[in-house]
Amino acid sequence: MNETHTPDTSLAAPAPVLTVTLLNRLTRERLESAFPLCWVSGEISNLTLAASGHAYFSLKDSTAQVRCVMFRNRAQMLGWRLENGQHIEARVLVTLYEARGDFQLNIETARKAGVGNLYERFLRLKEKLEREGLFSPECKRLLPAFPRRLGIVTSPQAAALRDVLTTLARRAPHVQIVLYPTLVQGDSAPGQIASAIGMASERYECDVLLLCRGGGSLEDLWAFNEETVARAIRTCRIPVITGIGHETDFTIADFAADRRAATPTAAAELAAPERASLAAHLSDLQRALQRLSEHNLERRSQQIDMLARRLIHPGQRLAQQRDLLITYQRRLTAALRQTSARSALELERLSQRLHLSRPDTQRKHDRLETLSERMHSAWLTAHNQRQAGLSRIEASLTHLNPGEVLARGYSIVTDASGNILRSSQTLEPNDGITVSFHAGRAEALITSVQH
Repeated sequence: MNETHTPDTSLAAPAPVLTVTLLNRLTRERLESAFPLCWVSGEISNLTLAASGHAYFSLKDSTAQVRCVMFRNRAQMLGWRLENGQHIEARVLVTLYEARGDFQLNIETARKAGVGNLYERFLRLKEKLEREGLFSPECKRLLPAFPRRLGIVTSPQAAALRDVLTTLARRAPHVQIVLYPTLVQGDSAPGQIASAIGMASERYECDVLLLCRGGGSLEDLWAFNEETVARAIRTCRIPVITGIGHETDFTIADFAADRRAATPTAAAELAAPERASLAAHLSDLQRALQRLSEHNLERRSQQIDMLARRLIHPGQRLAQQRDLLITYQRRLTAALRQTSARSALELERLSQRLHLSRPDTQRKHDRLETLSERMHSAWLTAHNQRQAGLSRIEASLTHLNPGEVLARGYSIVTDASGNILRSSQTLEPNDGITVSFHAGRAEALITSVQH
């Protein structure tokens, strides 16, 4: 009989419990790894431009829509303004907004639908020239504050030229205009624009060069997106201002130029300061200078008046100095007389004191003679006394001298160790002794001892 055993799942390990944060993170990682950067087309709706510069909108087609975000650093490089209803092609990163669990697309770049290839060429060229440093802020040249002559590179039939000339005639009629005619649209336009810029640089007769054209589509403005035009702008010796299209239109020439204006009219305003404003500012400076000059003149006049009051005729000043000198002379003479009189009195007083305190030398000399005689007498007495005492001591010492005792027949006996023997009790028969006499000594041997 066959038996079917079903596995006991009561002891199996429990499935892990995921937090919402971990689930969303894992989902985002799976989405980003499963979908590399790709292009998505759709219509912009629900567009919101945040204060931070980020753009939030939805891309939709006839049956679906998806949330999108384009961060500020990407939006600033777009070159045109996003608007609701636009059909675009966007290069996106498929991801998940973890904080809310929303599926969204992070827009890396975008192009208007229908001009995708042309816009890609624009982006590639912009990236290439940017890597070369052609758009670096350090390469930008400063515009002159007061240009005398302006060069304009544009088409003589362009409406932009009329706008620029009208603006310059109103703002700065004193500024001379040099036109470098060129085509601004068409296949040959890029070469002509670059040649016109090169001619202006070679002649070097203008202070600022304006590159102008009116608005249009990306295809209409494409002549200003060619590499030859960008390099001609950067090699030009004259600062270049571009005023191409409308405010939302950006071209490669705008990035290469030293300054970009939103429109041709704005380029003219940027190139030449308004004459009326300069005149008004100059009038203000003139009035300020006049007020400062008048103030300085008034202050100097007051100083002159003060100095004039202090000014004295040389003869009067000499007379004052002569009177002052006479006064000083009198005071000096009186002071010398008083000092001389006081010195004489002091000298007289010191002379009297010296006379009174002068010693009696004769009496001191007699006193010295008497003391000298007394000292000599005392010295003789003390000498005789010392001599007599020495004689007595000498006699006593002579009497006590051992040699004198030996001379009277006595002798000194010492044992073998040199000790003086004073008793026979310390001797034994056959002991050696030494006998010292007044003259010489003798060695002896003890034969017997009597106590």
